[in-house]
Parts: sequence; structure tokens; C-alpha cells
Amino acid sequence: RLYDRLFQSEHPEKGGDFIDNLSQESLTVINESIIEKSMETPMPGCVYQFERTGYFIADSKDFIDNKLVFNRAVSLRDSWARINKNLGK
Repeated sequence: RLYDRLFQSEHPEKGGDFIDNLSQESLTVINESIIEKSMETPMPGCVYQFERTGYFIADSKDFIDNKLVFNRAVSLRDSWARINKNLGK
């Protein structure tokens, strides 16, 4: 589960109902992915860094042996996106 900003603007309460300002992209669920063999038995509640993606916590409610669920707690900075934006790409 990849979490992003909950609201579309910095000040959701201004200019109307904050419900209208909810971002449809605040949660992305990736149902199928590949994980290395050493992660076959991760522990719920433990924190892991997924390379180039961020820090994830093994979900303590939905996590079962045949269904590994991780929630992104912190994303890694995307310096390439910032550089490309500054270059006008």
C-alpha cells in the first residue's frame, strides 16, 4: 500500500467542503509484486526499506503467511524528478 497526500491542495478547508478536496490518488494498492527470498517470513509491525521506494511496515492486521501486506510509512526523496522539473523536462 502506497500512501500519498490525502488532499489535493495544501489548505483543503478553504474554498468549500474539504471532502471535495480529497485526492483519488491518496492510496495505491499493488496486488502483485516480487520480493526477495529473505523476506519470506517478515514480522508484522517490523520496518523494512524497499530499495528506491521507501520505508515500509508489515501490516499487523491484514498480514498473513500467504498474503504479505506492507504499508509505506516514508517515501524516499525523488531527486531526479526535482532535477528534471528544474530543467523544464
